[in-house]
Amino acid sequence: MTWLLILIAAAFATLAAVLFLPPLRRAILTGPIFAAYKKLLPAMSQTEKEALEAGTVWWEGELFSGRPDWQKLLAYPQPKLSAAEQSFLDNECEALCAMVSDWDTTQIHQDIAPEAWAWIKQKGFLGMIIPQRYGGLEFSAYAHSAVVQKLSTRCSAAAVSVMVPNSLGPAELLLHYGTEEQKNHYLPRLARGLEIPAFALTNPNAGSDAASIPDTGIVCRGMWQGKEVIGMRVSWDKRYITLGPICTILGLAFRLHDPEHLLGNDADLGITCALVPTDHPGINIGRRHFPLNAVFQNGPNSGKDVFMPLDWIIGGPAMAGQGWRMLMECLAAGRSISLPSSNTGMAKLAVRATGAYARVRSQFRTAIGKFEGIEEPLARMGGNTYMMDAARTLTAGAVDLGEKPSVASAIVKYHVTERARQVVNDAMDVLGGKGICLGPNNFMGRAYQQIPVAITVEGANILTRSLVIFGQGAIRCHPYVLKEMDAARNPDAARGLCDFDRALFSHAWFVWSRGFRAWSMGLTGSRFGAAPAGVAPETRRYYRQLTRFSAAFALLADVSMLVMGGDLKRKEKISARLGDILSLLYLCSATLKRYEDEGRQAEDAPLMHWAMQDALFKMQNAFDGVMANFPNRFIAAVLSWKIFPLGRPHAMPTDSLGHEVARRLIEPSATRDRLTAGMYLAKDENDAVGVVELALEATVAAEPIEARIRIAQKAGKVGAGDTAIMAAHACEAGVITADEHALLQRRALLRDKAIAVDDFPQDFAVAAAGEPQALRKAA
Repeated sequence: MTWLLILIAAAFATLAAVLFLPPLRRAILTGPIFAAYKKLLPAMSQTEKEALEAGTVWWEGELFSGRPDWQKLLAYPQPKLSAAEQSFLDNECEALCAMVSDWDTTQIHQDIAPEAWAWIKQKGFLGMIIPQRYGGLEFSAYAHSAVVQKLSTRCSAAAVSVMVPNSLGPAELLLHYGTEEQKNHYLPRLARGLEIPAFALTNPNAGSDAASIPDTGIVCRGMWQGKEVIGMRVSWDKRYITLGPICTILGLAFRLHDPEHLLGNDADLGITCALVPTDHPGINIGRRHFPLNAVFQNGPNSGKDVFMPLDWIIGGPAMAGQGWRMLMECLAAGRSISLPSSNTGMAKLAVRATGAYARVRSQFRTAIGKFEGIEEPLARMGGNTYMMDAARTLTAGAVDLGEKPSVASAIVKYHVTERARQVVNDAMDVLGGKGICLGPNNFMGRAYQQIPVAITVEGANILTRSLVIFGQGAIRCHPYVLKEMDAARNPDAARGLCDFDRALFSHAWFVWSRGFRAWSMGLTGSRFGAAPAGVAPETRRYYRQLTRFSAAFALLADVSMLVMGGDLKRKEKISARLGDILSLLYLCSATLKRYEDEGRQAEDAPLMHWAMQDALFKMQNAFDGVMANFPNRFIAAVLSWKIFPLGRPHAMPTDSLGHEVARRLIEPSATRDRLTAGMYLAKDENDAVGVVELALEATVAAEPIEARIRIAQKAGKVGAGDTAIMAAHACEAGVITADEHALLQRRALLRDKAIAVDDFPQDFAVAAAGEPQALRKAA
């Protein structure tokens, strides 16, 4: 027995020596692992490296840590509009909304009306991100988001036309990388609308794989302004370029080659971005695409062997070959704002107008919004919109804090546009025939047609979910993975081994601790986990559950990377589900922060609870989806036991909770106003949304009067007949007053206008079914 104890002690001593004496550990253990890791690590191109390193790691990093610091989240300042920004929204933006509508732009002008374009240019809509010293408005990211959101509740063409110049485009690139001469020349002109910008990246053969664009430029000598200079001869073929048909200055991405080494030793300089005036000889521009009845200007452009000076490169000749890095670094900020804002605006329009319609429209003598079958989609609409707006606000606020949250921007791009698709589809189901008959009275038809545009652009949603969110997040947000990769690629092998050794053993402890944390919290149902101090009592359990799922996600992500290695990149469905978990953690964080920032409004609580419970249930399903398809079934079983030792704790939101959410959408209230805050709302009975809003107010006021009439009718005081006849009898019998009778008549008028659908003469219908005349001429 003594010898056995001695042997066990010796074994532990040897193990301790290996583990806790770094030189010995590196020689015996880490060294072989390091050598194998370097062989397994796939090669990374410069463009891949730049894409991976672009942007900053923000709150996503906390979620990947397995132990998020909720106090840090709650301490981020709530985004606010300045007095000037609020004034712009209330005046200039309001006026622009009054000038445009989806019907007029799509069916009459096939563009924004000329007076609206003039207003956009005159009032600085195209220069919201440009500093005041260049004549721009210098708005915050949150104000930029608010403007795009408001315009999107009125007219998609106006929203996109304003959104794109303030997102990834020439102005953004000039601000960060342009020469002083380029800034001083172009930025004031862009701010005043004297130049219309567009940015051309997508090639017919390089869409999602934008880094592989075949458009090329060759450094060569040529004549420019009467002199022979070193320039570029560029050939390109681009499509899907927003504002391309009308732009006066084109941001152009192409791969630049220097076969004669006129600029240096490298023959392949890499992707380069240039600013090209569109009146330059050789540029083919002006034709239009017609994307699903959306009429924002969008189209192809091309050029063949177009000579241009090196000074047209953004940043000058010194930035030749730096275009991909420029694009990746700027993409995160623009993608954090544009589509999340426009799609949240679309959802707010759907929620406000459809909720009102569901109260105004009656069947079987009951408002349709009170049927449980209609409550179900209304609840989804309300809960999703609450979460979407929370994510929009949080992410725009991050940009104002100086972040370029690359992973968070991918999360909100994918999940906000997908939830907008769900909201719009639900709205169409509630509206029925009202939604499918196009015309000036249809407030959802064009949104329904155009929702795939948001799904497709700025990184197609399938690609973003399958490859980007977890693929980039696993490396950028993980506390150790990028350190291990950098160590393996260090040309100084000794230094690399030391760095790898530290990262590896920190990583091993991280995995063990997060695994134990996930298991222990699962055993206790997270009841004893710490919630941040001072939060609302009704949200404490959500913070605890998110902490548990954050730890479980950290464990599952690490084990997945360890077991599948490089194959995980090809296991796109598993990667997508891991990305869903990270995304839902982020969306839930935004939702809880919104609830705190808005003062824990008790009437809003059902919206918060529905959004949180729906997300936690979906998160749980995503965990199950990963483990059900894990290639190693034994490890999958162990993971399932560690993450869910007592079974699955979450269920979808209850019907009673859904009822509370739906009820808030079909009646005027402060909750409904907060949920749809920032949208354009014209209380005009000749406006498609305005008349529904007025009809809702009249309906709510009329309901108690109608109830009195029904009681009187049952008592024999009022004769039978339709509602108008009964109201007249009731007024004559003194059951209701003349003013109340007038209110019922007004309500009936507004109701009929609100539920009306458009019809047209035969010749109009034939013309409308064909290609718009303006586009036919353009072709």
